[in-house]
Amino acid sequence: MRLKKGNKEMDIIAIGRACIDLNAVEYNRPMEETMTFQKYVGGSPANIAIGTSNLGLNVGFIGKVSDDQHGRFIATYMAGKGVDTSKMVADQEGRKSGLAFTEIKSPSECSILMYRDNVADLYLTPQEVDEKYIREAEVLLVSGTALAQSPSREAVLTAVAYAKANDVKVIFEIDYRPYTWKSEEEVSTYYTLVAQKADIVIGTRDEFDMLEGKEGGDNQDTVKELFKYEPELIVIKHGVEGSFAYSKEGKEYKANAYKTEVLKTFGAGDAYASAFLYALFNEKDVETALKYASAAAAIVVSKHSSSEAMPTVSEIEELINDQSQ
Repeated sequence: MRLKKGNKEMDIIAIGRACIDLNAVEYNRPMEETMTFQKYVGGSPANIAIGTSNLGLNVGFIGKVSDDQHGRFIATYMAGKGVDTSKMVADQEGRKSGLAFTEIKSPSECSILMYRDNVADLYLTPQEVDEKYIREAEVLLVSGTALAQSPSREAVLTAVAYAKANDVKVIFEIDYRPYTWKSEEEVSTYYTLVAQKADIVIGTRDEFDMLEGKEGGDNQDTVKELFKYEPELIVIKHGVEGSFAYSKEGKEYKANAYKTEVLKTFGAGDAYASAFLYALFNEKDVETALKYASAAAAIVVSKHSSSEAMPTVSEIEELINDQSQ
C-alpha cells in the first residue's frame, strides 16, 4: 500500500493531544532526586505532525491547548516546525495543557508521570472539527488517547466520519496510555470502533491486546479479524524483536530493530509512525517503509527529546546504510 500525493493542500492532518514534555536533565536517578527538567512539545499526534513535517510532508493539526504560556509555546513551536496550526483551538474555560514529567533511571528504566486532569486537549468538541479542512488532506491521523474521554472522543469520531465521506485515508496510531481511561472494556470498545474504520492501523503487540481486550494476542488472529473490515494494512511492533506489517492481499513484511546507544525508551513510536508515513508517501514499498520507521525510532531513543529529536531523511538513510553493510 502506498499513499499518494495528490492536488490537496496537505498530506497529513493529525488530531488529538499536544502537551508539554518535561524531560529529566539528570540521568540515572529517580524522579524524587531529579531537580532539573527540559521543556519540549509532546503528545503522540503532535510529535507525529512535527516528525512528518520535518521529513518534508505538508502537515496540519487539529487540537485544543490551554490559553496561556504553555499553550502558546506549543502552538508557536509547532508552527515553527512547519505544521499548520490554523485549526488549533485555545481553550476558553481555564483548562490547562497536559504535563508529562519523564524519569530516566537507565536506558531500560524510564517512566512518565502524567498530569492529565481536566486537560484542554480532551475538550476538543465536534463543532471545532472542520470538514472542509479535513477534505483538503490525503490522510487523517488519529491518536488513540484522544478517544479516552468526551467530548474529544466525539470530535475524533466526527473527524473520522468526515474523512471517510471525503475519500481521506484514516491512519489509527493506537497510542495506548492508561491515564484518563475508565476501564479496559471502554478502551477495547472505542479502539475497535476506530480500528475497523481505519485504512492503516499501527501499534505495539501490547496495544493490539488492549484493542482486543485480551492478553497474549497473536498477530495472525489480529489481522484476520481486522481485515474483515476496512483496514488495508496493519503494522504490529514487537520492540527489539522488530516489527511486522500485513496487507489485506495476504503479504507479510518484517523489519529488524536497529542497534543504537539507547538513552531513553519513550518517543520511539512517534518517530516510527512519522518515518513510516513519509516512506509510503514517497513511493517506498512496505518493507522499506518498515526499515525507515525502525531507523527513525532508533535515532529518537538515543536522544533526549522526542519532538526536537525527530530525524531528517538523511539521518534515517545513513543509519539504514550503515547497518546494512
